[in-house]
Amino acid sequence: MKSKACVLGMGIVAALAASSAAAYEAGDIIVRAGSVSVDPDGGSSGIALPALGIAPLAGTHTQVDSDTQLGLSLTYMLSDWLGVELLAATPFSHAIGANLMAVGLGAIQAGATKHLPPTLSLVWYPLDRGSVVSPYVGAGINYTVFFDESAHADLERAAGALAGLDGPVPMSLKLEDSVGLAAQVGVDLALSERWHLNVAVRWIDIETKATFKARDGSAIAAGTTIARIDDVDIDPWVYQVNIGYRF
Repeated sequence: MKSKACVLGMGIVAALAASSAAAYEAGDIIVRAGSVSVDPDGGSSGIALPALGIAPLAGTHTQVDSDTQLGLSLTYMLSDWLGVELLAATPFSHAIGANLMAVGLGAIQAGATKHLPPTLSLVWYPLDRGSVVSPYVGAGINYTVFFDESAHADLERAAGALAGLDGPVPMSLKLEDSVGLAAQVGVDLALSERWHLNVAVRWIDIETKATFKARDGSAIAAGTTIARIDDVDIDPWVYQVNIGYRF
């Protein structure tokens, strides 16, 4: 009796799985929305202080913290197995830290920025159509736009101290936009014929250059480059959990 119940249970599960199988076809549009976390995994070259005649210093570097936002993606299936995907998100906000131990100032807050990382990828689903679990891999190109950059008061005070001034040096921050490669792996778990749960992990090549300049009101002429980091490698891992719908 037990074995019959077990077989019946397995048959029910199989039937549910079959009815919930994802069946992507050429021309399908897949929309996903959910949580996307950007976790920077890079570093930077040494920090230079041109206004003080200091070249990039060994032992100095910057780091960028993580952030989580609403992620959105749109995939158009070119065939039953290959699609093109556009990733977007609400703006990410990041604090930027600086290690200035080489000049005796330790770790301080250097600034903050927001960015948008639209990414266009080709995605490949290798399993047969109708699979309940549909893993995929993808590769493409990312364009990261930085905006709302600002220098932190800690760095402004540090610049004033290094320059021998009585107060801080008001500064602006500019980060150059980035173009780089992106790669991803993910999986869709069918919940019904149309709905699915999606989990994905990406790595994105994001590199930028940071320039801090004196602003009006500083004891140093406005526009003078106070600090510069020529190579900031953000290179984040991006983690996504989404709910998706196939049109």
